[in-house]
Amino acid sequence: MAVSAAAAWLWSGLWNERFWFPSNVTWADLERETPEGEGYPHASHILAALPLAAGIFILRHLFERFIAKRCAVLLDIEHQGPRRAQPNAILEKVFTSVTKCPDARRLESLSKQLDWDVRKIQRWFRCRRNQDKPSILTKFCESMWRLSYYLFMFTHGLRYLWSSPWFWDTRQCWYNYPFQPITSSLYFYYMMELSLYLSLVFSQFIDIKRKDFLIMFIHHFIAVGLISFSYINNMVRVGSLILCLHDASDVLLEVAKLANYAKYQQLCDAAFILFSVVFIVTRLGIFPIWILNTTLFESWEIIGPYQSWWLFNGLLLLLQTMAMEATYLD
Repeated sequence: MAVSAAAAWLWSGLWNERFWFPSNVTWADLERETPEGEGYPHASHILAALPLAAGIFILRHLFERFIAKRCAVLLDIEHQGPRRAQPNAILEKVFTSVTKCPDARRLESLSKQLDWDVRKIQRWFRCRRNQDKPSILTKFCESMWRLSYYLFMFTHGLRYLWSSPWFWDTRQCWYNYPFQPITSSLYFYYMMELSLYLSLVFSQFIDIKRKDFLIMFIHHFIAVGLISFSYINNMVRVGSLILCLHDASDVLLEVAKLANYAKYQQLCDAAFILFSVVFIVTRLGIFPIWILNTTLFESWEIIGPYQSWWLFNGLLLLLQTMAMEATYLD
């Protein structure tokens, strides 16, 4: 009983109207349709992103197998992985159960046990570590999928936003808030972006493991939270600006990766320089000056702060911090 009562209390608190909306706005107010027959976002709508995410995951593997691999063949990218280490049960047990980078004391011990030279053992461990790395073909297919999806979403988002009033005047994000109907195009854009990040949260565990795994996992998790959160309390206008802004540099990064895997070095260098410029301009320039300005100051002036307003802006500031951290790490 106590557990169910606590769960009911938490559930009622989660959907408390005073948390999600400014004063005098209720869930019932957003249930009705507008005179034009359009509706407002409902929390249940985001459940559609779950089967879409599964569909994107399946589509990705079909794309990589039947399209990306064929493109790789045309570019003479071979499915040749790193050289495999010489089979050795003792070293394999140390590698899998103890350490992948043995220290000097362990190397000496293994050298005596196997009657191998220390340098030979070091070479074995280096070769064994490289053995787990994915092939160039695998990397190429993953990047080609990401490029295709990011490019599709960026062009769709930019095309939609170009004719939207809040793209040219961010104060339009807050006039008459939260009574801003959502169009079918904006709903499609939002659900496809949410589905992508949901699929990335789970597929990251089977994708190529990179040094920034933890940072990217947190980034994707925050993205899912922000997209879901902004949809539920109908901040989709400013949310669409944020999504389009972040997709711009992702497209160029994948172009640079593909050029690198295909050994087009000049194209790789040019694309990476362009990516760096666009990343700095969008994530460290436009985002704080344009986006954070409207979410922090213009919204405060027009609708005033309320409980979820603080959480939304806190997540955006965390996203900005992570962009700065990524720039520093690069």
